[in-house]
Amino acid sequence: CGGSISNSSGVLQSPFYPGNYPNNADCVWEIQVENNFRVVLTFRDIAMPSGSCQYDYIEVYDGPLHSSLLLGRLCSGSFPTYLSSSNMMTVRFHSDSRYIFRGFQAHYSSVPADHNITLLCLPDYMHAVVSRDYLQSQGYPAQMVTLNNSRCRPTVTSQEIVFNIPYNSCGTVREENNDTINYSNIITLTSSEHIIKRKKDIRLHISCQMLQNTWMQVMYIAEDTVDVNQHQFGRYDINITFYDSPLFLRQVHDSPYYVDLNQNLYLQAYLHSSDPNLVLFVDTCVASPDPRDFNTLAYDLIRNGCVRDSSYATYHSPYSHFARFKFNAFEFLSRQASVYLQCELAVCRLGDSSSRCYRGCISRAKRDTSSAEEKVNVVVGPLVLREGSAHSRNTG
Repeated sequence: CGGSISNSSGVLQSPFYPGNYPNNADCVWEIQVENNFRVVLTFRDIAMPSGSCQYDYIEVYDGPLHSSLLLGRLCSGSFPTYLSSSNMMTVRFHSDSRYIFRGFQAHYSSVPADHNITLLCLPDYMHAVVSRDYLQSQGYPAQMVTLNNSRCRPTVTSQEIVFNIPYNSCGTVREENNDTINYSNIITLTSSEHIIKRKKDIRLHISCQMLQNTWMQVMYIAEDTVDVNQHQFGRYDINITFYDSPLFLRQVHDSPYYVDLNQNLYLQAYLHSSDPNLVLFVDTCVASPDPRDFNTLAYDLIRNGCVRDSSYATYHSPYSHFARFKFNAFEFLSRQASVYLQCELAVCRLGDSSSRCYRGCISRAKRDTSSAEEKVNVVVGPLVLREGSAHSRNTG
């Protein structure tokens, strides 16, 4: 019932389809395909109570659930097809306790987007590429393409014009609202005519939006031209590194990292971003002997901000882009000597007391479900128990 999907094509269906779906279901699927591709969703079967779609229904969103346009809400009738404006689409299925029916089945696939203009929101800058063939079709030479700040020049190749636009310079504007941070700039195609003009300037509005830890990338053309809407979604770039002491001066580069039982282990998470007004928070860290399975045999160090291991502790960090913590090495009861960590980290606006980063320990039952709580997953390891260290085990 729901989940994150990254395949290029597949099938979605209500729980137990083609049998009857259960009461009080609420399933959310996030379909995310490759950059510069779009999602096509076609319904093949819908069998639910008809009418106003008040009790049991399917919703299709053009991006993340809580911040995107609702493309359609349906429960019966024809079998529509939806096309996303980005590389992400969300499908929600809801049922109450009144009826049960067969439900729905839908097929999704990915199709290429317009490659004349592409945009990537990278950790430190916006990467915008304009095709020279597109410029020629509009009657503009490459030297007439400028940024909002004309001192920041593009790289011009035989086939494209490439802008790498920092989030904190080159005229990039930073705006905040309730749930996003928006970085925007403008690429202008200016006519070379000086006295009179027979064609209008073209303005390419570029926007990278941060929602929780997800990048939404937008580019569109204004000024009496055909609109081109291109959204891309990605993840923040975060890494976790071991250090040899609580001073956090020397990184541990060994892999695997050989440790003694009950040895203090010091870790630092780092958010790669040029925006200084972001803060990093360690929400969950789980240990497992299998880097592909953090459910079967796993041990929680911290979960939902609540410390579960007595040796876990946090350290003050001099910068908001860093999160520092420690725990003591241990060995699983099954004598698995190697240990991997999977940590979930949240990224929030600095000083936003209502965000996840400032709310500390939250039990699962009390978690706020009014907004998407997607997080960045980072796996580190392995930690390997040094030979002979089992003899030095203490009761702690």
